Amino acid sequence: MRKRLPSTQALQAFEAAARHESFTRAGQELSLTQGAICRQVAGLEALVGVPLFERVRRGVRLTDAGERYSRLVRRQLDAIERDTQAVMAHQSGGVLELAVVPTFATRWLLPRLTALHAERPGLQINMATRTRPFLFEDTEFDAAIHSGDPRWPGTQAYFLLRENPVPVCSPRLAAGPLDAAGIAALPLLQQSTRPTAWRDWFASAGIAAPAALAGMRLELFSMLAQAAGDGLGVALIPPFLIRRELARGELTVLNPHSGPGQRAFHLIVPERKAASPALAHFRDWLVTQAQDDAGGRDGAPRGASRKAGVPA
Repeated sequence: MRKRLPSTQALQAFEAAARHESFTRAGQELSLTQGAICRQVAGLEALVGVPLFERVRRGVRLTDAGERYSRLVRRQLDAIERDTQAVMAHQSGGVLELAVVPTFATRWLLPRLTALHAERPGLQINMATRTRPFLFEDTEFDAAIHSGDPRWPGTQAYFLLRENPVPVCSPRLAAGPLDAAGIAALPLLQQSTRPTAWRDWFASAGIAAPAALAGMRLELFSMLAQAAGDGLGVALIPPFLIRRELARGELTVLNPHSGPGQRAFHLIVPERKAASPALAHFRDWLVTQAQDDAGGRDGAPRGASRKAGVPA
């Protein structure tokens, strides 16, 4: 059954007329006559069955229905333009759409992209935030960087870095080094995505901390770093995400113990895209960067690929 869809030309004419509230100015923008704009809008009104403009003394004015419809049309036309530009850019195979966890992207990946661009100038990495697993078939992403279970359906996972978070705080709060009992006496900053992190850390250090689950809750490592730097408490953060703060003395490590069973960052690649030359180049570069950063200290397998199952 044929769908009742307006023409793109009619939508463009309506959107321009709605934005200017003038058929004349819309025609000037689109290189059409005022009469052509009128005909396009009239045809659109006939299709939707409601008036989109009302004629007033000095021109036209959107009706309530026209106001609502113009917002929807503008959004869809913008989306079509973005999608068209993306397809044009992807023709060269030099654009990757990457889903990322935010702090890892801003603190670790972005500072390294200058080196990647010098190595492969034509490769463009676009990023958008995703903190939870998803199905690649429902998105336009070519790959994802994820912290947590890497067993996603129909994917290969490449190990990058283990989190290994350690207790850090502002030197104004505590000078350190401190043992676990000393840290337990300080205000703790909790990460909402890792709600038992402090309890597990104290347990691995061999002490009972009654207030291990208490304290301000924040979602991202970047939020924890800011709060800890402001003296609000002690946070468990991977050192490689706060190198600048540690180097500037804004944060200090109170205890080098990181505890067992920590999460790891992986590059997740859908199997159907694994053979893409641009993606393969990025994968190899990213794994090498992570290997160099870790220096082999955590003993994890490097660049290990595996078929992923359903996330636990």
